[in-house]
Amino acid sequence: MSTENKPSGVTRRDFLQKTTAAAVGSFFIVPRNVLGKGFIAPSDKLNIAGIGVGGKGFSDTNNAWNKGAENLVALCDVDWNQAKKNFDLHPDAKKYKDFRRMFDEMGKDIDAVTVSTTDHMHAIIAMAAMQRGKHVYVQKPLTHDIYEARMLTEAARKYKVVTQMGNQGASNPAQNQMKEWFNKGLIGNVHEAHVWTNRPVWPQGIPVPTAKMPTPEGLDWDLWVGSAPWVDYNPAWHPFKWRGWWNFGTGALGDMGCHLIDPAFRTLGLGYPTELECSVGTVFIKDWDAEYIPEGCPPSARVQLKFPANKVNKSEVTLTWHDGGLRPFHPDLIPANDPLGEPDSSNGVLLIGEKGVMTCGTYGKAPKVYLKNGTKLEYKEGDFGNKYTPMPEFGHHVAWSDACKAGFQSKEHKALTSSFDYSGPLTETVIMGNLGIRSYNLRQAKADGKGFDFPGRKKLLWDGTNMKVTNFDEANQFVKRTYRGDWKLE
Repeated sequence: MSTENKPSGVTRRDFLQKTTAAAVGSFFIVPRNVLGKGFIAPSDKLNIAGIGVGGKGFSDTNNAWNKGAENLVALCDVDWNQAKKNFDLHPDAKKYKDFRRMFDEMGKDIDAVTVSTTDHMHAIIAMAAMQRGKHVYVQKPLTHDIYEARMLTEAARKYKVVTQMGNQGASNPAQNQMKEWFNKGLIGNVHEAHVWTNRPVWPQGIPVPTAKMPTPEGLDWDLWVGSAPWVDYNPAWHPFKWRGWWNFGTGALGDMGCHLIDPAFRTLGLGYPTELECSVGTVFIKDWDAEYIPEGCPPSARVQLKFPANKVNKSEVTLTWHDGGLRPFHPDLIPANDPLGEPDSSNGVLLIGEKGVMTCGTYGKAPKVYLKNGTKLEYKEGDFGNKYTPMPEFGHHVAWSDACKAGFQSKEHKALTSSFDYSGPLTETVIMGNLGIRSYNLRQAKADGKGFDFPGRKKLLWDGTNMKVTNFDEANQFVKRTYRGDWKLE
């Protein structure tokens, strides 16, 4: 690390080690142990550890580090090949493969943790950090299953830590504009919403790999598999392609749902859905020969969630998720040459109200309103007089680190846009969609042995408070999964 990037000044640990008494009239940073658990003087740096530091973890750790505004004291990754770029950038950070060993050896020197691992390990790692009083920033989706999301939401309150999920669009000021337009009644109450993505951009709907291949040097495969059922190493799982397998990832919906459903969820004040229906793309490996691959996420899916009316949106709303390149029909109010959502319409959000429609891209970008009276409104970052300024560099991460230093329930903490109080229920809703997809693909042999039935291909009724499908019990196996070996969430 170059000298200009190294933390400068006296840290609180230097202060505690070198200062035994203060001269009258002198000014010192008050050490955290004097101020109380969870409080760090704003003039002092946060000591951050990154867990899962390759790929997306590279940007998460470095955005939180914020060009040296905070200390990055430890980097943990089960694959040191993927982590090399981060290791090289931060040679002074201690390096680990097992997060448990890192906490055992450095727990007292860590204030906050970023978690950017495979989806199936998010909850276990985040819980371990919170139980040790560490603030946590966890990549989206917050968890792999619904039960885990509920447990993390409750744990954040119990352990009084500052939390943030990595759906950075939540901090985009353009979402404030969407909320303001809606609250003014411009499009009226919304009864229909659509969200879509071009994901998956990795293989899905492919046969389960069976070849046992040598594990690359530098990769601890047992730690990588973690809480999931054991499989031998294969590049079809890692790196990156794990997203398409239910044991490790959460598919296209898990990857982008927390980004794209967020603007609708936030603007309309949505809570738990009450009904769910879906359809799933068929997999063909051979001509005219449909394959059944329940271990893998499907190549495409459409999920429809129904939400009750609430104080914000006084109408029932049906939200439809489309992935695998599927999109909603182009509304009549939007000119054919105007894209839906993104400039190429590949990802987006569409809210259909009584008086008009509202649309935006990923992360709430570039929202627009089209009204039945012919009015069109656009949000453009940097427009003169626009009160919603562009999001600063690393804004979502920096807001979290500032809140960590201010402490639990500080005004900085309460201002966070995706603390677990919000992102937990959002994640439950997103992963509820995956429960529907997996239920749709459940099959049972017919009594006569000729073919199969698919009993989950129907409307599912959801009791969000109790995390339970009330009309198809087989679906509830996807609410909470079983961990391998000694792994546990407690």
